[in-house]
Amino acid sequence: MPISNEDQARISAAIRAAEQKTAGEIVCVLARRSSDYLYVPPLWAALLALVAPWPLVIFTTLDIRAILVIQTLIFVAVAAALSYPPLRLAATPRIVKRARAHRASIEQFFTRGVAGTKGRTGVLIFVSLGERYARVVADDGIAAEISDEQWRCALDLLLDNVRCGHIAEGFVAAIEECARLLAQHVPPGGAEELPDRIYVI
Repeated sequence: MPISNEDQARISAAIRAAEQKTAGEIVCVLARRSSDYLYVPPLWAALLALVAPWPLVIFTTLDIRAILVIQTLIFVAVAAALSYPPLRLAATPRIVKRARAHRASIEQFFTRGVAGTKGRTGVLIFVSLGERYARVVADDGIAAEISDEQWRCALDLLLDNVRCGHIAEGFVAAIEECARLLAQHVPPGGAEELPDRIYVI
């Protein structure tokens, strides 16, 4: 597990304390990774298997059967090697990982009910460890009041801590900064709409 039960309790307590200052709702999600990227090993294996015969044809005297056997072995070996999750993740292009993590953050925004708060003042703090991706997603009601640059302060606090391996501290710092920003536009009051917890997926 990326964070302990004690760390999860600390983050929950930070959310409860933050929501004493504002009617905005804060939800945290920590993903080990945003996708399994199961299509990556066969794609790389197929590409290398397609390229491999050409040097063999040009620079060797191997017959076609031997080349086909080598081509098949290359496909199997590469696909098997990249099935190991850390290698599979490393072999996935960065742009693909960022796009998948971005999509996962939006999915979590809706799945966790952040988009369904009464005043549209929900905020999602999302981290995907495998992709090294983090994002603060604000609902329409508050996004119009707080600029991306202001949210960036919360994100920087989160990232600085996560890079050092202090995941819980990063979430707590980001929660406190989000609460400070929310309190300027959304005063406290109203019913509790969402659980005060971090979802680890």
